[in-house]
Amino acid sequence: MSDASQIEQLRQALHRHAHLYYVLDAPEIPDAEYDRLFRELQALEARHPELIAPDSPTQRVGGKALDQFLPVRHAVPMLSIRTETDTESSGAKNFDARVRRELEWTEDAAAVEYVAELKFDGLAMNLRYERGVLVQAATRGDGETGEDVTQNIRTIGQIPLRIEPGSQWMPLPDVLEVRGEVYMRRDDFEALNERQRERIAAGAKGEKTFVNPRNAAAGAVRQLDPAIAAQRPLSFFAYGVGEIAPRPATELFSTHMELLQTLKAWGFPVASQVQVVVGAPGLVAYHQRIARERDALPFDIDGVVYKVNSLALQQRLGFVTREPRWAVAHKYPAQEQLTTVLGIDVQVGRTGKLTPVAKLAPVFVGGVTVTNATLHNEDEARRKDVRVGDTVVVRRAGDVIPEVVSVLVEKRVEGAALFTMPRVCPVCGSDAVREDGEADYRCTGGLFCSAQRKQAILHFAQRRAVEIEGLGDKLVEQLVDANVVRTLPDLYRLGLNALVSLDRMAEKSAQNIIDALEKSKHTTLSALFLDWASAMWARPPRKSWPGTSARSTPS
Repeated sequence: MSDASQIEQLRQALHRHAHLYYVLDAPEIPDAEYDRLFRELQALEARHPELIAPDSPTQRVGGKALDQFLPVRHAVPMLSIRTETDTESSGAKNFDARVRRELEWTEDAAAVEYVAELKFDGLAMNLRYERGVLVQAATRGDGETGEDVTQNIRTIGQIPLRIEPGSQWMPLPDVLEVRGEVYMRRDDFEALNERQRERIAAGAKGEKTFVNPRNAAAGAVRQLDPAIAAQRPLSFFAYGVGEIAPRPATELFSTHMELLQTLKAWGFPVASQVQVVVGAPGLVAYHQRIARERDALPFDIDGVVYKVNSLALQQRLGFVTREPRWAVAHKYPAQEQLTTVLGIDVQVGRTGKLTPVAKLAPVFVGGVTVTNATLHNEDEARRKDVRVGDTVVVRRAGDVIPEVVSVLVEKRVEGAALFTMPRVCPVCGSDAVREDGEADYRCTGGLFCSAQRKQAILHFAQRRAVEIEGLGDKLVEQLVDANVVRTLPDLYRLGLNALVSLDRMAEKSAQNIIDALEKSKHTTLSALFLDWASAMWARPPRKSWPGTSARSTPS
């Protein structure tokens, strides 16, 4: 076999194995065997540099650093789509109503069929293939003109350098522009930021952490040195096409879903969540399902996209200004925002656990205004290196407690002090201790500590325990702070006068509390036992605690 034939054979094998590994997640050979084939190809190409081709797997990483990115005029503009910011079902219903109105469909006409997709939080990309070979990759830019980032895009393993048709029923066009999103997985983003923090700690100049995966992906794509870009773990999803020649997409495909299936057959990754739905009810159901699954996705999205499935209907609907009438983005509330750490408090829980909490400049994230974010424990606060005055990324996903994701170290004010967990309880002054092998510090004060007492009472009064209706946070806080209730049995010694003397407690409300306390006496033994057991088992055995405070008397 000639060297030229061997080179071509190795390229085909490496393309196939890269597709199996990066796109299908079904590798057939171990990494070591792939590396051996890759090195063999490198050696042959080194002997025959005239045979090196732009679609060779060896060209994924390499090329000289650029001075600047060259402009690319898009043959078919990369237009933006309209955005529905309503987070409920009305956004989907409004879009379906507009489509039917534009099509002049009456109420008794058939429902419109749509393709529902994820709205990735990444960087839009146009990949141009000529005779099956990737010749250019360009950013969206202003929609008309983008930047040539071909060298960096070659480093993304999921993007084929050469299209290997997986189906013979669709001939490969001479010119094919594939459009999609370059993004970074959350786990890859965390690993990248961890490496960045290590470099910063080691004194590396010019290094910084990234705000979010989109920021990191955009920074990698716009690296002038492709060797650096190759070190940034990027991924890709295809969701559409630009120019196709000699025959346009409307002559090759009848629906958008058919187009996506063909792109997948040609070796491009297409998100598995893409779904054909019917009418407004289908759009609403998809929006709600993805909202429930959003937090479990391995990558960030900021909404979903609805597209009329029929390409003929897309043509009929056309465009308004620079937006297609046949597509819309239906967004979710942002899950991450930037804010400032105003202070770090330490809260004491029911079991005595001390939790550092960042006090934040108010920021609207995940659909609510957030002013506090947990730092979990001292190790986590130090790992993220959160300090007062820092600019931080705060995340709130679904009903999850808001947390600080990362710190923009480069914006840190000079002299910001490292956080240290106090060695005494900030509420009662008892010793705070940390067991060997434990992540948490705990107050040793027991029910002597008013913070633990409040939480223990609230836990005792909750629905899953004895259930004392009306005994909420504010009332418990007043009872404990006024020393009216020092132990759980004190609850059942409360009289009407003691309750009425509290702020904003009318006689009727006080009587309702007394009635609820009386009712709670008739709880089941299992509820009472489970409440006591959960309180006891959630904390380490007291005998194992070293040198507790003299005030930490058993309660």
